[in-house]
Amino acid sequence: MSRPGSTTKPTTASIPGTAPAVRRGLPAALATLREAKSGLLAMALLVGAVAGVGAIVFRWLIKTFTSLLSGHADYSAVSGHPANGHVPWLGPWFVLAAPVLAGLAYGPLVQRFAREARGHGVPEVMYAVARRGGRIAPQVAIVKSLASALCIGGGGSVGREGPIVQIGSAFGSTLGRVVKVAEDRMRVLVACGAAGGIAATFNAPLAGVFFAMELILRDFTAESFGMVVLASVTASVIGRAAFGNTPFLHLPPFTVHNLADYLLFALLGVIAGAVGVAFTRILYWIEDACDFAWRWPEWARPAVGGLLLGGLLLVLPQMYGVGYPVLENAVAGKYVIGFLIVLLVGKIVATSLTIGIGGSGGVFAPSLFMGAMLGSAFGATAHDLAPGITGQPGAYALIGMGAVFAGAARAPITAVIIMFELTGEYSIILPLMTAIVLATGISRTLSRDTIYTLKLRRRGIDIDHTPATAPLAGITVGAVMEPVPATLPETHSSTRPTPWPVHPTACCPSSLPTAPTWARPPHAPPPKPSPTALTTPPPWPPSPTCPSPSPPARASPKRSTPSSAPTARGCPSSTRPAPASSAGSPTSPFSQPSTTARSTLRGSRQCRSGQHSRCPPDEADGRGHGRTAPTAGDVSPRVVRCLRPA
Repeated sequence: MSRPGSTTKPTTASIPGTAPAVRRGLPAALATLREAKSGLLAMALLVGAVAGVGAIVFRWLIKTFTSLLSGHADYSAVSGHPANGHVPWLGPWFVLAAPVLAGLAYGPLVQRFAREARGHGVPEVMYAVARRGGRIAPQVAIVKSLASALCIGGGGSVGREGPIVQIGSAFGSTLGRVVKVAEDRMRVLVACGAAGGIAATFNAPLAGVFFAMELILRDFTAESFGMVVLASVTASVIGRAAFGNTPFLHLPPFTVHNLADYLLFALLGVIAGAVGVAFTRILYWIEDACDFAWRWPEWARPAVGGLLLGGLLLVLPQMYGVGYPVLENAVAGKYVIGFLIVLLVGKIVATSLTIGIGGSGGVFAPSLFMGAMLGSAFGATAHDLAPGITGQPGAYALIGMGAVFAGAARAPITAVIIMFELTGEYSIILPLMTAIVLATGISRTLSRDTIYTLKLRRRGIDIDHTPATAPLAGITVGAVMEPVPATLPETHSSTRPTPWPVHPTACCPSSLPTAPTWARPPHAPPPKPSPTALTTPPPWPPSPTCPSPSPPARASPKRSTPSSAPTARGCPSSTRPAPASSAGSPTSPFSQPSTTARSTLRGSRQCRSGQHSRCPPDEADGRGHGRTAPTAGDVSPRVVRCLRPA
């Protein structure tokens, strides 16, 4: 109720037409997104949509920078050594300058804003999910897009799978941090971003799902699987609207006509597994060599190393960029066996050198390229040796693509699904599964780590090892807090206790008498300290642990007591004379103690309460602690032994 005559200001809630729920509605909506299953579903759809748009923008950036730096839409698709249309006077030598210019652009960008954008990107996402609760810096998406597009457009022999995975995952992590979701939901959103990026880039929704579940999340729960599927489908729909509903690779159909081909496919799987492991080892050997040789600022490393990459591109222009046109030509049987082997070795060196000098790009497309070269060479050799029982070399190229990726990444489910979706060929699914499983087994036998996990293990991180859970993990602060006890009311006493010296014969706290007090008026000034020293206090009853002065002295079990000290250790003799008071002052038990006495009293209280850290044990009985107390009529402290309470 308001008082009469007072004016009441109208509140927002009392005015019709106003919406006070706007301020309360936003926190409520964020809480729904954080906790409800429908909120997680909505965020998964949003992440998938953004990942699809990001894949479109990323591919456009690659095409733009490739056309700008090489003068062609895809320089690897052009035969020979054509010149750049923007600088025709350089001729084929422009490939020496293209990686250098690209390195000068993305080197400082990566070094300044997001150093985790260097490399192939997938290990950083795996580490964020396994150890950081899915937290990825938001600027990674932008920096990774620009750096990878510049690297590929400038001739870097890497793929676009790793960058788009990191781009989509960074957005999923950013959305989760804005909404402040729990860590388990944050990981799901990161996986949704990775799946959406793969699905939109390669037009492979199933491959995106299993790539995220097998490599990023590394577990298969029903809730996370459903969210990742929704994100992948959303991104794939957006990608198909931009790129069309056609397979990523346009390859002729292949069939298996003879059962003997399965033995050759199995042998190809074994060889492909070994090649995948060799690619992993060479990649990090070259990266170590570049780290050892470089002694200058990191931002200049891609530009200087671009000279080496440009020299390789001058010899093998087919290594420029991702190289999908060269892959299709190899599957179609347009290259001879010797040149296929050269392309295989050249791709391993070119990809390793691009990442070693600080480039940014993925290793999925290079592994497919190597598998196609290996499979085509193997199929062509088998067809020349036994033309009657072997099929077309292109079929072996498709099998080799999936097997080399499985040997390098050790992800058999993803390899089978992605090869089926990239090619649209179901007729090779049985030999493909056979070769991929064998390649995975060979890879596990030859190497402990994959091409992704080895980068983390070299940093001392083992994501296969689950760290010990903290004892308080998952427990809120409110569950372990206790209510604050009620405070005692402040009381004012009119009496003041007198600092009373502890008598040396009081060996135990239980035998200490209560210090006498006196009453004085509330407004009376405190008594002035007496200049006299401490005098002998009133006679106190002896402690039950101390012997009486009359009986003879006890013999110590460890050593004999001299006859001049007939009392027990720590208890004064009854015949010890009391020192005379100084200056002829009257002796009074109520005299104020001096500063030294006060310090000794504080020490005695600490010893009795167990706070003193240097209370020596009793040598007679092995128990108890010492306390510092003034002797009768003396202000100097001495250690008195007494029993320690149990």
